[in-house]
Amino acid sequence: MTDKPEGQQPRSSGKLPTPQVRRGLGSFFKDLKREARQVTWPTPQETTRLTGTVIAVCALVAGFLFILGFLVQGLFRILGVQ
Repeated sequence: MTDKPEGQQPRSSGKLPTPQVRRGLGSFFKDLKREARQVTWPTPQETTRLTGTVIAVCALVAGFLFILGFLVQGLFRILGVQ
C-alpha cells in the first residue's frame, strides 16, 4: 500500500515523451506502401463468394424488415392507430 490517496497520479515534469517517428508526406507514402505489401489480399474467387454472401444477407434483412413493417402496419390498422 502507498501513502498517496487513490486517484492521485505521481508528479512529473509535465512533458510527455515524444515518439521518434518520421514526419512528412514522403514517409507517409513509404509506410503506406510497406503496409500494403503485408496485407493478405483475398483471391478473386474468395472476393466473389464474400460479395455474394453480403448481398444475400442484405436481401434477407431487407425482406425481414419489409415483412415486419407490413405486420406492424396491419396491427396499427386493427388497433385504429393512424
